[in-house]
Formats: sequence, C-alpha cells, structure tokens
Amino acid sequence: MGAMSPEDHMQEPPYAQWEDRARELVVSTMVQRDLSYKDLARLLESYGIEESADQINRKINRKRFSAAFLLACLAAMEVETVPVF
Repeated sequence: MGAMSPEDHMQEPPYAQWEDRARELVVSTMVQRDLSYKDLARLLESYGIEESADQINRKINRKRFSAAFLLACLAAMEVETVPVF
C-alpha cells in the first residue's frame, strides 16, 4: 500500500485507508502462508472463534471487522510483528 498524503485522504471516509490496510494485512498473510479461508476458520477455532469460512471471507472482503478480529486472525496465523504502513 503506497503512502498517501493527508490531503489525499480528505476525499475518502476517515477510516477507509485503515480498513483497506487491515484487509491487506490479513489477506497478504494468508497468501504468504498459503492459507484458505477454511484454514483460517480452523485456526481461529483454537481461540474459541467459531465462524465459517464463508462468514470470514465476507467479513474480510467487506473490510468491516473489529480490531479484536484482526488481532485474533493475526495471532491464529502466528504473526509476531505487523507493519502499520
């Protein structure tokens, strides 16, 4: 994700860039680890999160999920550090 100036962001909703970044973090990590949404659903089960692969797919693609869900996904995929930008 390329850096955008604050002026560039004035044209979009205030959280849009962060929602895009959150989705990008989850999806890029899944690609790096060769994980499907079904795999991620299984990994999340060990954290007590029971959602179907379809539910997770929709949630991620809509870019409407909580910070808690983001952190749970990253933890389930054993991500230790996250680049914010």
